[in-house]
Amino acid sequence: MTQTVPIAQQTIQQRYRDPNPTEPAQWNPVLQVLHEHRSVRRYLADEVSDDTLRLLISAAQSAPTSANLQVWSVIAVRDPARKSRLATLAGGQAHIEQAPVLLVWTADFARLRQLAEDHEAPLVGADYLESSYVGFIDAALAAQNAVIAAESLGLGTVFIGAIRNNPEEVAAELKLPEQVFAVFGLVVGHPDPTEDARIKPRLPQPAVLHRETYDLPTQRAHVATYESRIAAFYAEQQLSHSWTERVLTRLASAASLNGRHRLRDSLANHGFRLR
Repeated sequence: MTQTVPIAQQTIQQRYRDPNPTEPAQWNPVLQVLHEHRSVRRYLADEVSDDTLRLLISAAQSAPTSANLQVWSVIAVRDPARKSRLATLAGGQAHIEQAPVLLVWTADFARLRQLAEDHEAPLVGADYLESSYVGFIDAALAAQNAVIAAESLGLGTVFIGAIRNNPEEVAAELKLPEQVFAVFGLVVGHPDPTEDARIKPRLPQPAVLHRETYDLPTQRAHVATYESRIAAFYAEQQLSHSWTERVLTRLASAASLNGRHRLRDSLANHGFRLR
C-alpha cells in the first residue's frame, strides 16, 4: 500500500528537495502559505480590486517598524503606459506590464522632514546611514507582509529589484520628492496556471542556521549538497548553469549589477546624506 506523505512534510520536501525531510512537529495554514512561496512571472488579465489592495496595505502596515517611525510608503501603479515605462527601466521585464498592479516600495523620509519643518524642529539624525538602513528595512518588512497576505488570497507576486537599475528615472516617473527612494517593486496579480511555477529549493538549514557562533568551514559541504538538489529544479525549468555559477556571475563585477553599483550616488542625488 502506498503511504500518503503528510502535506507539511511534502511542503518541506519541496522547499529543500531533501529526500528524507523531517515532518514538522507543528503546522498551520500560515506556515503552509509561507513555505509555498514562489515567484510568479506570468499573470492573467484579471484585476486586483481596490478592496484587495487596501487589505494588502493594512497587512503591510501591521509589520514591525523601528521606533514606530514608519519611514516607508508605497506607490500603486496601474496605468499601462506608466507600467510599460517602468518595465523598460527595470530591464524589460514583461510581467510588470502583464500584471494588473505594480507596487513600488520606498524608503520615505519626506513625511518626517515635513513634520520637522512644520514644528521647526531639527532632524539631523535622519542624515545618518543608520536612519537610511531603517527606511530600507521597514520597506522590506512591510512588503513581505503584503506578499504573505497576497499569497494567502491566492494571488501571485514577484519582487522587482531592478527598480534600482535607474533610480533617478524611476523617481522622475513616480514624481518622488527628495528623501523618498524607490527600494524595489512588487508585481501582484492572478497567476497564469499554465506557467507551472515551482517552489525553488533553498540552501540546507545548517548553511544558514548557526548555533552560538558562526561556522564557516562547514559551508562548502552544505553548498555541495545544495548544488545537487537544485540541479533537478534547474532541469525542470530548462535553466542552465549551477547555483554557484549564477551567484558568481551575478557578483562578478560592477557591470553585473546592471546600474546598481551607483546606488550610493543615487541616494545622495535624492537627498540621502548617509553620514
